[in-house]
Amino acid sequence: MIELTVDGAVAEVALNAPDKLNALSLEALRQLDDAYARAAASGIRALVLRGEGRAFCAGRDIAGVDPATDDVPQYLDAVEQVMRRIAGFPVPTFAAVQGACLGVGLGLAIATDVVYVAETAKVGSPFANLGALPDSGAHALFVDRLGAHRALDLIFTGELLSGADAVTAGLFSRAVPADELLAFTRERAAVTASGPTAAFAASKRLVARLRDARLWDAVAEESRDQEALRATADYREGFAAFQDKRKPEFRGE
Repeated sequence: MIELTVDGAVAEVALNAPDKLNALSLEALRQLDDAYARAAASGIRALVLRGEGRAFCAGRDIAGVDPATDDVPQYLDAVEQVMRRIAGFPVPTFAAVQGACLGVGLGLAIATDVVYVAETAKVGSPFANLGALPDSGAHALFVDRLGAHRALDLIFTGELLSGADAVTAGLFSRAVPADELLAFTRERAAVTASGPTAAFAASKRLVARLRDARLWDAVAEESRDQEALRATADYREGFAAFQDKRKPEFRGE
């Protein structure tokens, strides 16, 4: 599902399961972590993350998952490991985000240095429909960039932002027309790769120190709370409704 290509000074990591909107299983997360590790060892000077097909990443692949036996901590540990791998990558990273950017897909974007998004993309963490809470650092992203009131509005409603609105709100770097997105992102990565990447790496470290405490604290708390919510009736109902493609009936239990 995960493909790594290297072209000169730029690597490209592709999520390649378009039939699932690039939703990520535990195995796919492990492949993604390995792709970044191999890219880091290849001597590149910039990296692009993208998704094949009409979506960037629709979140977790829960097809066939039984909420009663689901190992949520193991999955969320893998998410955090990948996010830390991306956030700590030694050279500048770029994400080209089109279509759905949800849940763990949003986490991948959060961890990337620069995110270019299609104007028509759909961005958010609609966990309200699953009886769960946003994870992958979404709380830190929303509160830091939108404020507490707007953050809770998005969490309570499960509303998704368009790519254009996400950029206007300050979530991501720049919105471009969908048919220009990948070429634009590749061009910006190539330009960056030809620049003073040692200086860019120093800037990455400085920004990381300003960002990391709140982000990783949020990721850890989200993981703990997600595991606790797994025991609730609403969580089981949300999972079942999603798999059955019906509207959930929550009881607040």
